[in-house]
Amino acid sequence: MSSIQTTVLSNYVNGKIMQKFIFVTGGVVSSLGKGIASASIGALLQARGFKVRIRKLDPYLNIDPGTMSPHQHGEVFVTEDGAETDLDLGHYERFLGVHPHKTDSISGGRIYYNVLTKERRGDYLGATVQSIPHITDEIKRFISSDLTDEDFVICEIGGTVGDIEGLIFLEAIRQFANDVGRENTLFVHLTLLPYIKAAGELKTKPSQHSIKILLEAGIQADIILCRSAMMMSDAEREKIALFCNLRPEDVIVALNLDNIYKIPLAYHKEGLDERVLYHFGMLDKAKVPDYSKWEKVEKALASPKGEVTIGIVGKYCGLQDAYKSLNEALFHAGLANQVKVKIKWIEAETLEGVSDEEVAEKLSEADGILVPGGFGYRGVEGKIRAAKYARENKVPYLGICLGMQIAAIEIARDVLGIKDANSTEFTKDCTPIIALMSEWEQDGKKQIRGENANKGGTLRLGAYPCKIKAGTLAHKIYGADEISERHRHRYEMDIRFEDDFAKHGVVISGKSPDGVLPEILEITDHPFFIAGQFHPEFKSTPFEGHKLFKSFIAAVKK
Repeated sequence: MSSIQTTVLSNYVNGKIMQKFIFVTGGVVSSLGKGIASASIGALLQARGFKVRIRKLDPYLNIDPGTMSPHQHGEVFVTEDGAETDLDLGHYERFLGVHPHKTDSISGGRIYYNVLTKERRGDYLGATVQSIPHITDEIKRFISSDLTDEDFVICEIGGTVGDIEGLIFLEAIRQFANDVGRENTLFVHLTLLPYIKAAGELKTKPSQHSIKILLEAGIQADIILCRSAMMMSDAEREKIALFCNLRPEDVIVALNLDNIYKIPLAYHKEGLDERVLYHFGMLDKAKVPDYSKWEKVEKALASPKGEVTIGIVGKYCGLQDAYKSLNEALFHAGLANQVKVKIKWIEAETLEGVSDEEVAEKLSEADGILVPGGFGYRGVEGKIRAAKYARENKVPYLGICLGMQIAAIEIARDVLGIKDANSTEFTKDCTPIIALMSEWEQDGKKQIRGENANKGGTLRLGAYPCKIKAGTLAHKIYGADEISERHRHRYEMDIRFEDDFAKHGVVISGKSPDGVLPEILEITDHPFFIAGQFHPEFKSTPFEGHKLFKSFIAAVKK
């Protein structure tokens, strides 16, 4: 028995592996939607009564995406336990309603770092450290680690088959299938069927080549999902099956749809969940499927009773994936309020160096203004002007992370009269309303950070409690004295300004349990002006929505 089989042994029942492993790969082009496909497969299995775990393996050499530009990589999703991860983990949580863990995301950089750390420590007892078996074994350990009573473990492999950095990951999952047995593994490959208008047909050749690359890595796909703008014909399905060593029923069309929350039911209609269970011989173990929550979402999608426009004043508007969870949270709040939420993207820098009239003109179409998080000074003064516009014109305002900090700076400057109010993140020559948080408690341990700390993994990350003041808007929204929200930031508002703010109707309505860190700021004499130091968007789902976003859209709707 191999070392990896031994690792999984704790999850054996009567000599059989408890979990079934599904590996999702992609080919032809990137951005086909492997994350949504993985989440949809998980949702379908969950609807049939199974417990599902989804993991992401990213081949890139960063330790994690925490220091990667949102323009390049998109959003950094933060887990409850404080991991900075790929945005696909957000899809997993939204579709399944299950919190992913630190142990559900890993990168090539982390894999190599772990192996080299072990080598320096002498763990390999002088052996020559090589890609095989040391790197592949580390990948396999990640796949099989920290499992409990899950029925299915879905592992999405980032990138596209054929990428140099991804080859070792394909080798690892090939080995893993041999270690635990092909009867316990399933390979799903997502590919593209381009439509050539001049020829008037879908082309199957790119998919054939993609499968060929996968075969060269020693992996035979069990199911192919064909991303397409139109339904494939029986002849096209049979052609792909013939050239890719599959039954026609294992070639499934993944049609382009106008909303990602329609995808699970679309896959179900194509028979994907049935084919997965058939492969594992588990059709008789599945419960009668319950897709009612997905059907409810589809029904809500079809019948909005109005439209609202939210102006997002951001720094990374050129790539909407940079604000993926934010977009989804607004969409979920729209469903809950039976309105369609239209987003107007406003680059914060365009609000700088212009007149107040021009700022008003750029923001006038927005029924509500949202200022999201971000790092660095670029665009900050534009965000401050957006917060001022919302405050003075009684426009509903929601600030998130940096959106709370700039609201505090704007109020300090224009209401309290502290003209040089600012954050020490942007300048040291100021009255610091916002300053570096050098010390805080996490899991009972003191965390200490300084100006020269590493950038990666040194933020206040993950879920933290917040006590809410009775009689405030925040208390009305949450309906609780204490809440928990996720954080991703390094700087904090200075609590010493609390009394000065309160004299002008600006209330710090949420604080850390020790009362030291302001968490929520709101204005009493305003229809809806509230901002949080945390990121509520990470906890929103299409089935519930988040209370803060639902209240924001409700206020905008009025």
